[in-house]
Amino acid sequence: MSGEVIFFGGFLLFIILILSVDLGLFNNKDHAVGLKEAAVMSAIWVSFAVGFYFLLLTEGHRLHGIENFEQLAFITKKHLHNIHLNPLDFSGSLLVYKQNLALEFLTGYLIEYALSVDNIFVMVLIFTAFSVEPKYYHRVLFWGIIGALIMRFLFIFLGATLINQFGWILYLFGAFLVYTGIMMFINRNEEEKIDPENHKVVKFASKYFSVYPRFSGNKFFLKKDHKKYITPLFLVLLIIEFTDLIFAVDSIPAIFSVTKDPYIVFFSNIFAILGLRSMFFLLVNIIHKFHYLKVGLSVLLVFIGVKMLAHDWLKNLGFTTAHSLLVIVFILTASVVASLVFPKKRKRKGSSAKGSLGLDPGAPEPRK
Repeated sequence: MSGEVIFFGGFLLFIILILSVDLGLFNNKDHAVGLKEAAVMSAIWVSFAVGFYFLLLTEGHRLHGIENFEQLAFITKKHLHNIHLNPLDFSGSLLVYKQNLALEFLTGYLIEYALSVDNIFVMVLIFTAFSVEPKYYHRVLFWGIIGALIMRFLFIFLGATLINQFGWILYLFGAFLVYTGIMMFINRNEEEKIDPENHKVVKFASKYFSVYPRFSGNKFFLKKDHKKYITPLFLVLLIIEFTDLIFAVDSIPAIFSVTKDPYIVFFSNIFAILGLRSMFFLLVNIIHKFHYLKVGLSVLLVFIGVKMLAHDWLKNLGFTTAHSLLVIVFILTASVVASLVFPKKRKRKGSSAKGSLGLDPGAPEPRK
């Protein structure tokens, strides 16, 4: 247990450190993030994930403090790792365990990263519907990530507890993912819309808080005439958090199809979420070009769901984490290539400058 605490604690300290650096260096001044800056940020976050992959590859046994074959066998059985151990070769078995652990992280990271792309579609709609100025995108997404980290932590370890107590819940997760994938495919061509005035989060916040009718720069809260208000920018943040909560219902069970180790699920989730902001700025102006990505993601969810439902059968056939990774890469690559080879003709549509709440990003700030 002490090994887990040290490893996990060190990981959290690392995350806090890089987020503090991000807040101080990249977010100290509101500005619209350009393509070059987004590319650099994306490269940095991906390099962190790749570095963590190699850390698990060399030091992965320290996660659970494995020091002998008995501990290795116990952890392997507890987390249902699909590997073969040799009682006569501890070092060789440990190497196999670390390689599999690192591969599970990489596969989970890729799944979460891919599913996050669908989240970007919705984020673009949210920012557009509320007429948020591009220079405030980074601020909203940064604090949205903080909330997402906390929610994912609770979801993942709660899910792991449920799986340990009720093994059959994996079949429930699998059936849910198959259903979600099928519905995503059926609804792939439906135009998604965000109605600022009638959104559930807006109605809830308006019921319990005083909402100021206009943006006030980058402020989330405002005090005027001795009365406290939440600003439309804070409403946008709440909707981003709510959206992530909805997407977590799909993505977290999806990663449990790859690994039952809650720490690996958490690590892969966190690195993907940290890279979501930079990926948003990198894809925000070209996301519409990948029109077959929805199809790819729907196929991906169905594949993951079927894998969870037929886990024992696939295991007997010798289907490993490496095979899962290859299938996932093929599905995503095929959807991207198909989008570029067969581009979709887009119709031009007019857009209004304001949302239905009458939020005006150009309106003057209230007097203090």
